[in-house]
Amino acid sequence: MAGKLYLVPTPIGNLGDISRRTAQTLAEADFIAAEDTRVTVKLLNHLELKKPMVAYHRHNCDAAGPSILRRLEEGETCALVTDAGTPAISDPGEELVALCGAAGVTVEAIPGPCALTVALSASGLPTGRFTFEGFLPLNKKNRRTQLESLADEGRTMIFYEAPHKLRATLDDLADAFGPDRPMAVCRELTKLHEEVLRLTIREAQMHYAAQEPRGEFVLVVAGRPAQAEPGDEDAALARVEELRRAGMSLKAASAQAAEEFGVKKRALYNRTLQDSDTGR
Repeated sequence: MAGKLYLVPTPIGNLGDISRRTAQTLAEADFIAAEDTRVTVKLLNHLELKKPMVAYHRHNCDAAGPSILRRLEEGETCALVTDAGTPAISDPGEELVALCGAAGVTVEAIPGPCALTVALSASGLPTGRFTFEGFLPLNKKNRRTQLESLADEGRTMIFYEAPHKLRATLDDLADAFGPDRPMAVCRELTKLHEEVLRLTIREAQMHYAAQEPRGEFVLVVAGRPAQAEPGDEDAALARVEELRRAGMSLKAASAQAAEEFGVKKRALYNRTLQDSDTGR
């Protein structure tokens, strides 16, 4: 009888996020497939576990995947882990899952930490519909192509980024979506220096022009606002409230919404104040 592949999420920072089910699954698995065994051994030490491990990562998955599959087909159970977060999310684990699926090997996913959902929920931006874009391509042409494909995207967009590339990525986002697009810059989630900044792309550029980016980042960017007929003051008013929830001041939000919807800034500003006073 074939074994089973368990997808086991690991903390993205705070070890207190380890669930009882995660610990039990790691303890009961025959072996662990880890992105970096040196990182995973620290987690196992914390749990007071000793388990056989094999490396499974982007640079060896073509060879390691079939090797793991053979062991599963022989009846062993494997716990797949990444350095942090949920396996198969922006991770080569998706290829191992596909291998198992094609071979009829059972895959069981354990719920747990995932940076994209943590960032989205804390962003203050719409969460009903979103698109996860992961890491943008390293190649400039491919990055530009991917961002151009998102020019009319109305859903909230989520990107992962490393600190040494953050400034360049913010510049790319400003070029693609405009500097006044609301966003949330989420840094070091669940860790000691966790920070969530709710601001515009331009404000994020200014912030990190004066401050060296440190830690791992998740960027949550508002989708393109729905287009309305010029002069639609009600739609412009709704847009003001959306921008204010994203952290913009009333003055800045009124100016941006007035430009987007072709209404007078002063009238929109005054109506927002009036609605606030009447409790609407």
